[in-house]
Amino acid sequence: MTRRAWLPAALVERRPETPSANTLVLQVEGWAGHVAGQHVDVRLTSQTGYQAARSYSIAAPNGSEQVEITVQRLVDGEVSSYLSDSFAVGDRIEVRGPLGGWFIWTVEQPEPVLLVGGGSGLVPLMAMVRTRPCGGSAPFRLICSARTPLDRLYASELSRRHAEDAGLEVAWVHTRTAPAGDSRSPGRLRPTDLTSHGWPPVVEPTCYVCGPTGFVEAAAALLLAAGHDKKRIRTERFGGV
Repeated sequence: MTRRAWLPAALVERRPETPSANTLVLQVEGWAGHVAGQHVDVRLTSQTGYQAARSYSIAAPNGSEQVEITVQRLVDGEVSSYLSDSFAVGDRIEVRGPLGGWFIWTVEQPEPVLLVGGGSGLVPLMAMVRTRPCGGSAPFRLICSARTPLDRLYASELSRRHAEDAGLEVAWVHTRTAPAGDSRSPGRLRPTDLTSHGWPPVVEPTCYVCGPTGFVEAAAALLLAAGHDKKRIRTERFGGV
């Protein structure tokens, strides 16, 4: 299958998102498109023939002819460090995908949607947010967890979309440092965050949770404890460098 083949890709644009994260826009030869929530494998090959591959969620909306990934630079991250610091416009890598068929959202889904993202787990959720104006009618509520205000991915865009779209609500929670005037003290995701900013179980939303393993497990447990149907909770977790 084409999605299992490695395709050549060139970097055509890079955008800084935070001090440690950049969005990379790739032109992929033979790209057949994707669905919001899917990811790609990225492979680097050195001059000596050494190869390293990692998976990255796609941030672009459905219908995009280009692949956008947002890469968080990790300490001692072999692939993330190269993509963050050395990968320049015009440079080439290989991409395989799109991959994943469970953690996806399409505009045909009518039910309310609750998105819960931790750190760079916001990336596939952003693809869903960006896809919603393409014909979706489902109301979205997005809860984003970030360490500090400086670590907020897509902050300006989300603020703009929230102001322009009555069907999208956005809330931020901070785990280490909160902005001045924030009524919520820093800390991990809490039950009150879900009751204040999420959907009640009675409206039967589909819940998408993405982030590091510990965050995903904790958030899913909170949703279950709040009464959300296990069958309506979709999770995606990540790790590695």
